[in-house]
Amino acid sequence: MTDNYSKFISSATDRWQRLVNGSVALARGLALGLLLGGAPLAATAQDDHHIRLPELGDSSSGLVSRGREKELGQMWLRMFRSQVATSHDALLQQYVENSLKSLAQHSPLEDKSLDVVVVKNETMNAFAVPGGVVGVHTGLFLFAENEDQFASVLAHELAHLSQRHYARSLEAQRNSTIPTLAGMLGALVLAATAGGDAGLAAMTATQAAALDSQLRFSRQNEQEADRVGIETLAKAGMDPQAAGEMFEQMLKATRYYRRPPEFLLTHPVTEKRIADAKLRANRMEKIPLRDSREYHLMRARIRVNAEATPQQAVKRFQAELRGINDNEDAARYGLALAQNAAGKPDTALETLQPLLDKEPDKDAFVLARADIDLTRHDYTNATRRLQQAVDKSPKNHALIMGLANAHFKAGNYLAAERILKKHSRVRRKDPAVWYLLAETHGLAGDIIGVHEARAEYYILNGVFDKALQHLRHGVRLAKNDYQTHAILEQRMKDVIKMQQKAKEL
Repeated sequence: MTDNYSKFISSATDRWQRLVNGSVALARGLALGLLLGGAPLAATAQDDHHIRLPELGDSSSGLVSRGREKELGQMWLRMFRSQVATSHDALLQQYVENSLKSLAQHSPLEDKSLDVVVVKNETMNAFAVPGGVVGVHTGLFLFAENEDQFASVLAHELAHLSQRHYARSLEAQRNSTIPTLAGMLGALVLAATAGGDAGLAAMTATQAAALDSQLRFSRQNEQEADRVGIETLAKAGMDPQAAGEMFEQMLKATRYYRRPPEFLLTHPVTEKRIADAKLRANRMEKIPLRDSREYHLMRARIRVNAEATPQQAVKRFQAELRGINDNEDAARYGLALAQNAAGKPDTALETLQPLLDKEPDKDAFVLARADIDLTRHDYTNATRRLQQAVDKSPKNHALIMGLANAHFKAGNYLAAERILKKHSRVRRKDPAVWYLLAETHGLAGDIIGVHEARAEYYILNGVFDKALQHLRHGVRLAKNDYQTHAILEQRMKDVIKMQQKAKEL
């Protein structure tokens, strides 16, 4: 599945690659101050002829409307997905989505519907894009020591969105810059691939001076985001002191690491900023440190993959279990995952069993147990366990995807197809769902379904030509099925409008 997925993504990105090559080149001249925490620099006329992507504002538009932000955010997300490796771990995706949803309920954000992208990258970074798009690098889990620290970064990014810092920065700069979606895309692609050094090294002295001017405005944004983020954290029942703690860790990273975390390139941390965050938190009611076990379980999943080999992960978690460990369950869970990945399912089950005995219905443990079954090629027990879990928790995205995947691996393509068709109606904007559905349709013999699902996948990656190609094939094959034919034709019209809209923006 992984190799096929990589090939699928590669073919999906051909068109956007040509566009984004220009934006990455532009970003090298803009540095990485393009997150909401840092105001973007101007695109020169020379840069502009290389890329024809949407402008977020101009000298006559005033503040960008919320509708326009949403529209641009969706387009940006499609482009970003086509360029950057994202995590397809449904359990991790679900955790991040739920964390943001919980925080958003306590934030001043008016539109609390968010699109979440988890970037498969070990650098410590998070970002927010106009229109309700929030990105989290998996490296943030490796860096944040507990859930409250992790949440403090998310709350900070939500604050940038709720205070509409990007739109306000456009108003402040309207007479001197023409910020583009391409610039933001290029900067974040660099941060998620080559890293920030490439962008910083290419800045000219003139651009550096312009950046300093913009940072004076962005510091106001950062101060406001700190204040609103800490308030959101406290309202959500989390420790407001975690923000200062996280800033302290970031500052230490600038002293002990070869290069600072990506987050610091656009969110500079100073001793004064740390002191201000602590002072603000001290004025709030003390909140006891919450149980972060769920966070540590997710962290363990990432740490397994962060090791060079499963065998090295096994050694790391074995050492943790032998020592004094406040997160014994997470260490045991990580060890079981690593042992199974190393091809030792029997040993993994022995390690996992104490956790299952305590919480037999916990989704993380159920999925780990099913993975052990799959490694043993015991498909009957894997699907049975997961079906029972889904029956108890019918809206659990991770369990549903686990069940569909288990049926797929077992060769039960019709069962997997039935599950995924239903799930695709709930998660229409999830590329991983459409990809697996396309694969399943093909093996189940539904060729029209293959074209429809692949079209949706390509739409979510902004590759409209490929989407139209598959929809045309589907329309031709469905000529005797009036309902399906009409649905696909309408979808073609939708895609053509998207394509035209992208050119007009």
